[in-house]
Amino acid sequence: MAKLSTGDLLDAFKEMTLIELSEFVKEFEDTFDVTAAAPAAVAAAPAAAGGAAAGDAAGDQDEFDVILEAAGDKKIQVIKEVRTITGLGLKEAKDLVEGAPKPVVEKANKESADKAKEALEAAGATVTVK
Repeated sequence: MAKLSTGDLLDAFKEMTLIELSEFVKEFEDTFDVTAAAPAAVAAAPAAAGGAAAGDAAGDQDEFDVILEAAGDKKIQVIKEVRTITGLGLKEAKDLVEGAPKPVVEKANKESADKAKEALEAAGATVTVK
């Protein structure tokens, strides 16, 4: 098997959606029995800062933001779904849910945004896609 350079790996990650990257992180954690909660929280901070730029590209609808409006009655279930979707740690996911309305997924394709919206609504949350 050919060894990939760090640059090659980063290029591959840049092409992934947040949901695909979250699924990769979960599989990585399971395979190597590690937790990547701290790096995921650091990666989420720049994504949150990009929210203003996402509003500028509203006319070009190939990227969508999934906004958590309210957690509803099943807050614990919503926190679990946010962790699944984003790869955030428990505290970060809890803070995101309690601070609603907040973006959960930003700049995702239509399919990923719809998938995240369905999962959050199934957990009892109120969600909008912009």
